[in-house]
Amino acid sequence: MKYVITLNGKKYEVEVEKGQATASFMGLVKDQPAPVQPAPVQQAPAQQPAAPVASGDGEPVKAPMPGTILQVNVSNGQKVKAGDILFVLEAMKMENEIVAPKDGTITSVVVSKGASVQTDAVLATLQ
Repeated sequence: MKYVITLNGKKYEVEVEKGQATASFMGLVKDQPAPVQPAPVQQAPAQQPAAPVASGDGEPVKAPMPGTILQVNVSNGQKVKAGDILFVLEAMKMENEIVAPKDGTITSVVVSKGASVQTDAVLATLQ
């Protein structure tokens, strides 16, 4: 079968036979094998590491943005008051304090100093 295709403003005649294809530039070049270009390979998007899962009971304290944990100011079993600074998170070259949302006891600390976290990653649980 013969087909006429237009590519970048140029018309090409393409002949397809069982197991082979030839192309010509509208009669100027005859019976030259059509250049076969491999299809571009699409790479899968880079996967983000899974957010750690909190192991303690209670309300999760989550990272509000992606960043790196600079300080961990709490440990398991520690009592905290609302507004106490639990973590310092560096994001976009700024230090952000992650504070306790309520009075309670830390039931688990999921991250450590130097850890990279994504938005909504659980940092600790508070009961």
